[in-house]
Formats: sequence, C-alpha cells, structure tokens
Amino acid sequence: MAPVETASPEESAGARGYWRWRKDDFFPEPSFANWAAYRAALGATPARLRDRFAGRSTDAAELGALRRRSENEMRRCLTWWDLTWFGFGSVIGAGIFVLTGQEARDHAGPAIVLSYVASGLSAMLSVFCYTEFAVEIPVAGGSFAYIRVELGDVAAFVAAANLILESIIGKAAVARAWTSYLASLINKPASALRIHTSLAEGYNELDPIAVAVIAVTAALAMLSSKGTSRVNWVASAVHVLVIAFVIVAGFLHAKPGNLTPFLPYGVPGVFRAAAIVYFAYGGFDNIATMAEETRNPSRDIPLGLLGSMSAITTIYCLMALALSMMQPYTAIDRSAAYSAAFGSVGMRWAQYVVALGALKGMTTVLLVGVLGKARYTTHIARSHIIPPVFALVHPRTGTPVHATALVAAASAGVAFFSSLKVLSSLLSASTLFIFVMMATALLVRRYYVRGVTTRTHSLWLAASLLLIIGSSIGIAVCWGTSSPTRRWQGYAVLVPAWAAGTLGIQLLVPMARTPKVWGVPLVPWLPSLSIATNVFLMGSLGKEAFVRFGICTAVMLVYYVLVGLHATYDVAHGACVSEEDDMVAAANVQQKAADA
Repeated sequence: MAPVETASPEESAGARGYWRWRKDDFFPEPSFANWAAYRAALGATPARLRDRFAGRSTDAAELGALRRRSENEMRRCLTWWDLTWFGFGSVIGAGIFVLTGQEARDHAGPAIVLSYVASGLSAMLSVFCYTEFAVEIPVAGGSFAYIRVELGDVAAFVAAANLILESIIGKAAVARAWTSYLASLINKPASALRIHTSLAEGYNELDPIAVAVIAVTAALAMLSSKGTSRVNWVASAVHVLVIAFVIVAGFLHAKPGNLTPFLPYGVPGVFRAAAIVYFAYGGFDNIATMAEETRNPSRDIPLGLLGSMSAITTIYCLMALALSMMQPYTAIDRSAAYSAAFGSVGMRWAQYVVALGALKGMTTVLLVGVLGKARYTTHIARSHIIPPVFALVHPRTGTPVHATALVAAASAGVAFFSSLKVLSSLLSASTLFIFVMMATALLVRRYYVRGVTTRTHSLWLAASLLLIIGSSIGIAVCWGTSSPTRRWQGYAVLVPAWAAGTLGIQLLVPMARTPKVWGVPLVPWLPSLSIATNVFLMGSLGKEAFVRFGICTAVMLVYYVLVGLHATYDVAHGACVSEEDDMVAAANVQQKAADA
C-alpha cells in the first residue's frame, strides 16, 4: 500500500506534509518526466553544459527564492556565543592529541609549536574569506552558495560534490576513532569493541558503536539547533577543562633543556609538519553554514569565527610547547604522546583524562559536523543538484531533518564497514581544494561585477588569477620534487610571479564591489596568500591522494552529466513551473539591475 501523506495542523487543506516519497518529490524536473524526456535531455548535454558553465546565481536569489524552496524557515536562534562554542566543538577533536606527537617525533622536533603557528595562520586566511561571504550572503549553503554566485554552477557542483564527500568520510572517520578511544578508556585494544569478520582487509572490522554514535548525534541535531548548541557548550567546556589541565600540568613538569636542539630537522621539517597538523584546524567552515540561523550575522559571525579560531590557535601552540618541554623530542611517543609524556613524569593516571578529553572532543566534532554538513546539503538540494526533497525544513523543529538523515545514513554506512585508512588523505585534498576555490571566489567577488567590469579588466583579472594559481602550483611542486638547491632556484622565479599576479589585480583591475558590513583586509594580498598556502599544503599530500581525488572527481562529474546538469538546467530556465522558481528569476533580474 502506498504511504499516505498527512498535513500538519498549520498547513492548509490539500497541502502536502513534510514526509514525501513520490517520484516527483525527488525528480520534479521535466527532463526526468519519462524515458523519452530523459533521452532528449541527454542529447542536449553539450548545449546545456555550455549554458551551465556560464550560469551564475546572485546574492538576491540565494538569500530569497532559494531559501523559500525549503518551505519553512530555519529558526534564527543563535548568537555569537553559540557560534564561538560551535567553533570549539567543530575544530578541537582528537587531532591535537594524535598529530602533535607524531609530527614532533618525525618531522619538526620542539619546533612543532612553529608548525602550529604556520598552519594556524594559513587557516585564519581561509577563515577571513569565509567570514566576509557569510556576512554578505548569510545562508545555509556556506561555500557552495558563495562559489555558485561567483564562479558559476559547474564550479559550485565540484564544490558540492567534495563537500558531501568530505562530510561522509569525515564523520565516518571520527566515529570509528570514537570507538578506538572508548576501548582505550577501558584498557582494551583499539579494535576490541569491533566485530571481526572474514571480509577484505580494511573492511573486516565492523563498527556498530560508530553507527550508534552517529545516530545519536544526528537525532539531537534534528530536534533543535539551540538545543544542540547547549549540549555542545557543555561538552566543549568539559573538553576545554581537560586541555587546560594538560597545559598547566605539562608546564609544571617542563624542562627548558628539552627544547634543544629546537630545529633538529631544519625549516623544511617545520613546514612538512605544518601540512599535517593543519588538519587539526579543520571544521571551522561549519560555522559559516549556520548564518541562516544567526540572529545578527553581520556582528555574530565575525565574532564567532575569528574569535574561536584565534583562541584555538593559541591553545594548540601552548599544548605543543608543553609536550615539547616535558620530554626530549626523541622520546615522544608517536601514537599516545600526551599519555606517555605524563607517564614519564609519574602521572600515569592522566592518560585517562587525556582519553576522556579526546572522546569528548570527537563527540562535539560529530555533533557540530552533522549540524553543519546537513545545512550544506540543504542548500545544495535547493539548487536541485541533488533531489529537492532534501531541502525541506521541518515546520515544527525548524531543522533540515531529511538532509541530516541523508548525511548521517551515508556516514554510518561507511563507518560500519571501512577502516578509512585509504580515504584519509582524500579527505584532506577535498578540504584544501574547497579552500582554494573560496579564496578565488572572493577575489572574483571584489573585482568582477557583471555589467560593470569591462571586458579588458575581466581579461586582466582572469590572467592575474591564472598567474597566481599557476605559480602557487609551481611552488608546491618545487617543494615536493626538487633538491634544496634547485628548490630555491625555482622559488626565485615562482614567488615573484605570484607577487606579480597579485600586484596585477591591485594595479590593473579596479575594485568593482566593496563589502557592505565586514570585509577581508589587505585585498587582494590576503586571499592570494590563502590560495598559495592551501595549494602548498595540497602539494604535501603525496601522489596517491591526488589519484584518489581525481578518480572521485571523475565519478562525481559522471553524476553531474547524467543527473545534476539537467535538473539545474530545467530550474534555471523555468521549466519547473512554480512560484518559487518565478521568484528566482525575479531576484536575478533585480540583482542584475542593482549591479548595473
């Protein structure tokens, strides 16, 4: 028997309820009406691709008509205080406990603190870019919405695909790590709580606990954003207390002599470690997706994003310095650095405090992660790249229940089977790639406005961007493949080329738009530096990461050509006849008129 849809009391008679399962709820576009229509759409693929390459959204469309496709508004209930603690909950996970010892021992020595400084500065450059966009376009789509406005539909799809991939892999990885830390807390081997099977290596340890943790955090995120914020605040506060204990106890047992030699692996070791520990800063982009639920985005987002990341950078540097002063770098344990360090000074009981802190940190990372990635997914569905049923906001909770369930179910499926050793570097590549696109989009936003920027200035901007990105790639390649002597010869050419590209934008292309409320300082230099640093860090990931990244991107593009392209084309050209789509067209017209 087919499911019966029921409307809520608030809905008028005949209106559809929230729970929908018909084909038209998933594929309402004319291109998917029947097999004949789909074959015709596939035949028009080249023309549609050309159209979508040139297609760009507008601020007005993202802020107005696209949001109305969710049918119900997300509740504006968050303040800068909530966002700051979301920042702590999203970023401070197990990474600081796992990566610090590994990189101090193998690559940086006591200079690991400089690695955290370098990676923290790089992360802050990306935070600046996210903050300006989130203040200007406060919608749930985050980087997907920003890239769709400035770089177009195809670039936005690439971002969307990587965002969804990142959310699934990232949550699954953290959930499996949660199980491992729980085992260590009760003095059992890391895999003791998993079910061992005869499946292929890497997929033979089934993890029902990871599935349960994802389900619980997703259920909480579905119920209420404000309620999730309160739980995150309490859990993050406990985690900060654990970190404070680690820092204070570490410095009480510190020996300054352990800082000598400070640079045992030289400057290259510092930057090699920085590329790895950079990922302890990951997750801050989730805060930008909550702009739609923020009471005063122009004030609260800069305070929440920049405030939390500044504090987190300071905390990381203090933790790294405390570890380096407790033990000689040659004695640091790669896998359990802080537990072993406290054991070496007679505080073996502290390993349980560290394990508890890591467990709390991973819980908040999962909680804020599902909250943020569900909002990415919601806005992606509003554009019809994925079925629009996932864009719906529940009328009672004010949260995107369908999108949250989609992210949680996919993550749980991966977490149950996969050890994710192969996919960890792929996750890093996806994250950095999106950060590069974000910095590029910010430069385009500042220096290009359709109908205002002349063709000559547009060409100068394009040429300068190509020079910035090309020289950044060259610097990364030089670092990864050349000997020290040849490396500096390459830098002598490539660094001035990067500077010339940035200076070219500043001198040859007039700024076409200034931020209304809050903007990134020192444009174009800071966004250009963000491109260079993120490309540089991508270059340290190794060939295998790029092979996997290329394969996954190719698979995603096949989906786009077969499904996403035709759905977005129909919506853009008004083939999905609805009041909302008429509003999109009207918003586009109004924005173009305002720009002109």
